[in-house]
Amino acid sequence: EDFLTLIFKAMMKDALNSSHPVSSSVQSSEQIEEMFDALSYIKGASLLLMLKHYLTKDVFQAGIEVYLHNHSYGTAQSDDLWDSMNEITNGTLDVKKMMKTWIVHKGFPLVTVVRKGKIISVQQEKFLYRVEPENWTSDASYLWHIPLTYITNRCNFTHCTTAYLLDQKSGM
Repeated sequence: EDFLTLIFKAMMKDALNSSHPVSSSVQSSEQIEEMFDALSYIKGASLLLMLKHYLTKDVFQAGIEVYLHNHSYGTAQSDDLWDSMNEITNGTLDVKKMMKTWIVHKGFPLVTVVRKGKIISVQQEKFLYRVEPENWTSDASYLWHIPLTYITNRCNFTHCTTAYLLDQKSGM
């Protein structure tokens, strides 16, 4: 319950146009200090949970083990974690490409799902809680790779979860 409270507080901050990405290049020590705030940590934790759910617990765990093994007693960059996940998925999923859309964009997407008979369509756009004119920038180019999971009436949630990666503005 406490974690959910933290997530929703972070989402409120991230939904403002004055937010910042989880990862970006910095030029000064002040910028480094600004990057390490609650938003970065909580959003980062949420993104790892999303990735674990999408890849499955076992695949995610194996990717973490490869990452820790490859970089023990050394340095690492964010791409190194995604490369380890790519290694475990044998290239069947470009984890780096997917996760970059989450860590280099500020904010998060609003996904709209519309059902017309048996046809389901989904669309994404950047969610903004409140537009702040002094900090407003056009985010029309923002595109996230969003892992969506769903079930149908033919199966139950624990045995038949299907995943779909929404990597365009809209899809079916």
